[in-house]
Amino acid sequence: MKGIIVYDTSYGNTKTIAETITETLKGSGIEVDLFDVKDVKKLSAKDYNFLVLGSPTRFGTMSFAIRGFLGKVKSEEWMNKPFTAFDTENPENLEKKEWSAAEKIAAKLTDKKMNQLLPVLKALVLGQKGPLKEGEIERTKEYARELAIKLKE
Repeated sequence: MKGIIVYDTSYGNTKTIAETITETLKGSGIEVDLFDVKDVKKLSAKDYNFLVLGSPTRFGTMSFAIRGFLGKVKSEEWMNKPFTAFDTENPENLEKKEWSAAEKIAAKLTDKKMNQLLPVLKALVLGQKGPLKEGEIERTKEYARELAIKLKE
């Protein structure tokens, strides 16, 4: 089993979450390729069994680069493959129950007939630039361990 994790980052927080998910999945025996969205030249579903996609939340939505990447995810190729989505966002966004990047990513991938394995992960950052809120790395590791279990089912 092999997956691809693609992320965009503004201040490094989303990259840290992506790296944590990657390391945890690899530690569970799952092969994973990690890419900054700007480094993905072409995407072939034949090369991967699952997709993990992450973005910072800006103004209640995903980054422009992630939105563009979603156009490369072709329904006919990725249909029925598992995915999950994550984002980084301010605690205030969560308290206001505003839309997040991960929720919008999940909606787009579900529209492409992909199968969401877990609820989205919302990693909290302090202020606009971070750092990540204390405990978010451990929460991300737990999320990735849960994802590994689901992928092996």
